Amino acid sequence: MTVMEPIALTLPVTELVNPDTHGLDRLSTAEMLLRFNDQDALVAAAVRGQIHLISRAVDAAANALRAGGRLIYVGAGTSGRLGVLDAAECLPTFGVSAWQVFGIIAGGEVALTRAIEGAEDDRAAGAAAMDDALVGARDVVVGISASGGAPYVQGALVRARERGAVGVSVANTPGAPISGVADIAIEAVTGPEVIAGSTRLKAGTAQKMVLNMISTGAMIRIGKTYGNRMVDVQATNAKLVERSRRLVREIAGVEDDAARALLVGADGSVKVAILMGRRGVSPEAARGLLESADGFLAEALEP
Repeated sequence: MTVMEPIALTLPVTELVNPDTHGLDRLSTAEMLLRFNDQDALVAAAVRGQIHLISRAVDAAANALRAGGRLIYVGAGTSGRLGVLDAAECLPTFGVSAWQVFGIIAGGEVALTRAIEGAEDDRAAGAAAMDDALVGARDVVVGISASGGAPYVQGALVRARERGAVGVSVANTPGAPISGVADIAIEAVTGPEVIAGSTRLKAGTAQKMVLNMISTGAMIRIGKTYGNRMVDVQATNAKLVERSRRLVREIAGVEDDAARALLVGADGSVKVAILMGRRGVSPEAARGLLESADGFLAEALEP
């Protein structure tokens, strides 16, 4: 035991053996899952402890998007996939383009569906990815690594900041190496995993929560919502078409046929349709009101 202690001390906390999940393979299925669930219950508190830093990241991302810049996620393995996922979900939900919010994963798109060994160790490739993306002073780059030591992510953050971008790191280890190369260092420390080193579990859950907060918070800050409702919906499927009509019905206070007609006149824009219905104005006038309100529907609806 004494021989192993110095080695263990050099490991990221995500690689340590969890004393609360010993003997998982000897438990019944229900007991095993309860251990999983007990550990999952610790994640929200770890994220809550970083709210002050996450709020800085939200404001930085909102400022970037307002200024015509971009929110860019960079990661490897599970962390990279979570970044790509969060970015992809912003497009239909908030009506942003794939240019404004996107994710970059070590190893390229093929790494989304299978492991690319060694990709996360290529620091130069991370830097080159920032050059290829033409990262600049109006952008925010969020580097994600559970251990906080992925060289690919470190290289990306260093180069992003050299190019003038704001660098945000998201790690699950205290004193993570990527924290030292970021402007805003988020460390949601979730402790040893249920299965040692399987960071797609607690660490991955914490990362998903943090990324949700960054992207959703930034979208609220740039006027993509009305209260707690998404009003920049892109109606790309039947569910979203119905959601668009429902939003117009409820917020504009009109019947379904009128909501359909308003959406047609507004070229599918929920916010424009709502303004047309509530203020009794033309599509052009509604767009003018929105522009004057910087895209915030609540302000545009004020008389």
